[in-house]
Amino acid sequence: MNSHDVAAPGGGGFIILATFLVGLMLSQIPMPHLFEWARPEWVAMILIYWVMALPHRVGMGVAFFLGLLLDVIKGSVLGLNALSLTIIAFLTLVLHQRLRMFPLVQQALMVMVLVGINQLLFHWMQAFTGYTGESLIFLLPCLMSGLLWPWLFVILRGIRRFFRIR
Repeated sequence: MNSHDVAAPGGGGFIILATFLVGLMLSQIPMPHLFEWARPEWVAMILIYWVMALPHRVGMGVAFFLGLLLDVIKGSVLGLNALSLTIIAFLTLVLHQRLRMFPLVQQALMVMVLVGINQLLFHWMQAFTGYTGESLIFLLPCLMSGLLWPWLFVILRGIRRFFRIR
């Protein structure tokens, strides 16, 4: 540990919350229509990181609450994001010890799979509410999320270490 590291007040809960708020903001930044389908799933990726890094602090309850917030922000049917993020948090909790051992490239592949499951669940549940998509373009965010995972992982790990969040 470096002498310039700062212990996070309140055990780092505020820092974790701040990262989720940044993820929620990134999920809403306007993008050109052409790139809208390729928007990474920021909230899901940040959730996967914190569940993997601190499974005793961030779990399915946090995922459900984040999903409800995402539903309200995006204007989707209440509970769709909540259910899909809760399932992703559960799968990450089950796999967190293995995920920690994987190199970043292999973690990125697992993040692609987890975000892909999230996208499939969300798309499947939207079909019940009347939305029908005709192509698999809705899976593009899982590819983008996997490509961005190594950088996001390094940034979040740096934040966790700098503020000594345990």
